[in-house]
Amino acid sequence: MAEYNQVYQKAVYYDIAFNRDVSREVDFMVALYHRQTGADLHSTLDIACGPGYHAREFAKRGIRAVGLDLRPEMLVFAQEQAALENVTIQWIAQDMRRFELEEPVDMAISMFDGIDALLTNIDLIQHFQAVAANLTENGLFLIDVTHPRDCSFQDYGTFVYNGCRNETVVDVVWATNMPTFDLVSAVAQVNIEMRVSENGRQQVISDTAYERLLLPQELALLAERSGMFQAVGWYGDFDLNQPLDNSPASRRLIAIMQKVR
Repeated sequence: MAEYNQVYQKAVYYDIAFNRDVSREVDFMVALYHRQTGADLHSTLDIACGPGYHAREFAKRGIRAVGLDLRPEMLVFAQEQAALENVTIQWIAQDMRRFELEEPVDMAISMFDGIDALLTNIDLIQHFQAVAANLTENGLFLIDVTHPRDCSFQDYGTFVYNGCRNETVVDVVWATNMPTFDLVSAVAQVNIEMRVSENGRQQVISDTAYERLLLPQELALLAERSGMFQAVGWYGDFDLNQPLDNSPASRRLIAIMQKVR
């Protein structure tokens, strides 16, 4: 399982580069859950949550939220932000392949390519089984990854993220090494750089890890192979009217799995 240790340990810098308004995404999730199940969404699990953007947004709406991440320092930062926003969230530092919640949740989400860190079929099946074990009956699992058009066997691509806060400027270059996916394992080594300018000082934080390329039929098959899920929807954006396709409006690959047992 991949870990970007150097970057994720710099939680404040990470937040400067990646922080964004996720209210539209959460609107979609709430509406999707109601459409698929006919019920209101009461509880959620944000997997590989980082600073907990989605968990915090759910909590602001009165929806019970749990945030899970492997990196304790990221959860410390997430809790600090939740306290500033006066919301209560349960934070858990555990491996997403094997975890146990105090109470099951209605919906789990894995955002922003978090699932790509699971490199083998066994890792993914264990993950699906762990998620299902912590969902309520007919619960949903939403998986958000990069659109196949933008990251493929032919071209991993280069992704740049940046932000500025209180005289601190952060630029993250994701993939400085032109990664190539192994054709058998679909795994690539990815080098990233976080460039920070703070109070006149410059620093570059470099890191490397491995990521797996996942396509729709793979996700569906592995979810079904876990014995716990079936694929029930594919979207290209956080919009119930936008299917996964090759149009410019289809920006992400969003898979919806429903618990079947």
